[in-house]
Amino acid sequence: MPYAPVSYVDPVFRPPSEANSLILQVTNGCSWNKCTYCDMYTQPQKRFSVKPEEDVIKEIEWFSRNYSGIQRVFLADGDVISLSPRRLLNILNAIREYLPNVTRVASYCSPRNVSNKSDADLKALYDAGLKLVYVGAESGDDFVLKSINKGDTHDSVVDSLNRLADAGIKRSVMIINGAGGTRFSEQHALNSALLANKTQPEFLATLVLNLPHGEDRYQKGYEGQFIRMSQYERFKEVRQFIDALELKSTIFRSDHASNQLVLRGVLNKDKEKLLKQIDTAIEKPQEAHLRAEWIRPF
Repeated sequence: MPYAPVSYVDPVFRPPSEANSLILQVTNGCSWNKCTYCDMYTQPQKRFSVKPEEDVIKEIEWFSRNYSGIQRVFLADGDVISLSPRRLLNILNAIREYLPNVTRVASYCSPRNVSNKSDADLKALYDAGLKLVYVGAESGDDFVLKSINKGDTHDSVVDSLNRLADAGIKRSVMIINGAGGTRFSEQHALNSALLANKTQPEFLATLVLNLPHGEDRYQKGYEGQFIRMSQYERFKEVRQFIDALELKSTIFRSDHASNQLVLRGVLNKDKEKLLKQIDTAIEKPQEAHLRAEWIRPF
């Protein structure tokens, strides 16, 4: 196999469900990069930049010559939808031309970047192959969103998610368990559930707040009011969140590595089953098959 003319600026992140996808790094880093909980793009080499379009096309052509049967493509890094519709369509059309077996192209998607696209733009992206986006909503509560410097509001996230759905693009929405701490847990849980109820995402997930470099930056956003939650408190919050959900057919997961309690089901069909699992974790943790602390990397 000849040397691959493909370049990546490490580290490269992708959702767990894209493990078998071809990763094309179209952008490096995140154009916003101000969220206080996120340390994904803090290294000097991860300063936001856009890979030249011709280089991306050459990489797609190379993969078409050297690998057969590629069915899924993930466009990295964290802010691909910030690109212009023209550039995105050129990349998607190249994937369709050179990798004809691809059935799904996916990417991360910040809600604020959807607001910069017209309905026609979003439909064109779907028609060109963008079938799924991973949206870090993080919370549905305006106070929490402001405190973590997300750059979005409850209403702006709802609007973006519904416009994506109208275009046919499936949405995988993430909520951060513990994002509001003990003081703001209830409003975080209930307003996050309200956001999901208003948008009916195809996929919904929770992961646990991870602050590997300490709380200082996170505390500034809360003006010192943030109190980190215990595992018991996080279980209670997840229960309140799930109990408030009114979903028609959403695949729910809490199987990210940060979660001590793994939950899987379809909501609302499996709501009672999931609530019973959470109740067991709260009342009889020794019977809940929790992940051992040493297994979890957070």
